[in-house]
Amino acid sequence: MNLSTAQNNLLIVLSGPSGVGKDAVLKKMKELELPFHYIVTATTRHGRVTETHGVDYYFLSKDKFQSMREKGELIEWAEVYGNYYGVPKEQISRALSRRKDAILKVDVQGAATLKKTLPQAVFIFLMPPSMEELERRLKQRSSESQADLALRLEKAREEMKSLPLFDYVITSHQNRLDDIIFRIQAIVVAEKCRVNPRIIKL
Repeated sequence: MNLSTAQNNLLIVLSGPSGVGKDAVLKKMKELELPFHYIVTATTRHGRVTETHGVDYYFLSKDKFQSMREKGELIEWAEVYGNYYGVPKEQISRALSRRKDAILKVDVQGAATLKKTLPQAVFIFLMPPSMEELERRLKQRSSESQADLALRLEKAREEMKSLPLFDYVITSHQNRLDDIIFRIQAIVVAEKCRVNPRIIKL
C-alpha cells in the first residue's frame, strides 16, 4: 500500500427519494460544523422560501444552465420534474484542491450517472422507513400539488430498485438526524481504513 495515498479525501454522494430528508441531514451537518466541503448543485427550479442561493442550490436561468452544459462545466445533469439539476465540476475540483472530504446531494438518477463517471465516490442511499411515512413527509412539506405528490411517490418506488448501485444504505427516521449523521461519520471512518483507498479523478 502506498502510505502517501492512504488518507485520500472522499467524495460522498448522498441520494434517495424526494422527501426522504437529504436537505435536513446536510443542514444539520453544517450546523454541527462537521469538516466537510458541501458541494452546491445547480438547478433551474425556483427556490423555496427557506432556501438560499449559493448555499442550498445555485438557482440559474435555463439559458445559464444550458451554457454550462455546452461548455462541459457540469459533471452530470438531469431533468427532474420539468427542471434541470447539475453538478458543477468546479465544486468538486475545489473540494479536492482543499484536501477535504466532500459531500454531494443528488437525486437517484444523478447518482446513477455519477457512478459511471466517478466510480470511486462513496454512494449512500437514504431510505424512508416506509412509503406511507414518505407520503406523510411530502404532504407535510405542502410544496406539491396532488398530481405532483402522486408522481413523486411513484418515482420513489422506482428509485428503490436502484439500491444495488449504492455502497451503503441508511434508514431515515424522522427526528433522528443525529443517528443518520453518526452513521455517515462511521462510513467515513470505515472508508479511511481501506487497504486500497478510493482515489477521485475528474
